[in-house]
Amino acid sequence: MARRLRRLRPVEPDFAEKAPVRLVFTARAAAAPEAVYRALAEDVTGWPLWFGAVTLARPTRGGAGREIGLRGGVRFQETVMTTEPGRRYAYRVDGTNALGVRALLEEWRLTDAPATAGAPAGGTLVRWTFAADGPAAFRLALTAARPGLGRSFRSAVRALDTRLAAHSRNG
Repeated sequence: MARRLRRLRPVEPDFAEKAPVRLVFTARAAAAPEAVYRALAEDVTGWPLWFGAVTLARPTRGGAGREIGLRGGVRFQETVMTTEPGRRYAYRVDGTNALGVRALLEEWRLTDAPATAGAPAGGTLVRWTFAADGPAAFRLALTAARPGLGRSFRSAVRALDTRLAAHSRNG
């Protein structure tokens, strides 16, 4: 039987910088920041097509919220907190059936990718911050999950980039 959603502590966008647990990951996409932003913020129902952990994504409250389902049955009711087209997208979790979490906010920051030894300038540097609070056991478990979350994020950015490239070729 599925667990009921529990209400979490509401947090503001600055929680991304001051949460007790902050997991920050970066990946590079060939697509421009504007295209990545559109996929994140405007094509919410498309998330399951590129983010492997996501099984359901739909906007709620006229786009001011989101309903998310993850593999394993975890569900989130979210409020979109920040929308800066081509630059930043953040949402907080208002309710979840996940155990232990007391507060959760995710932030996606997008910047023009600089040149590196392996790639010329261009595309998007995607930075995802997973900011959370909960009891000590939750914080420890989340920190231990860092490698898996990082792999999931990098895989999602690669899949999104492939999807965006296919759309630009066909569109």
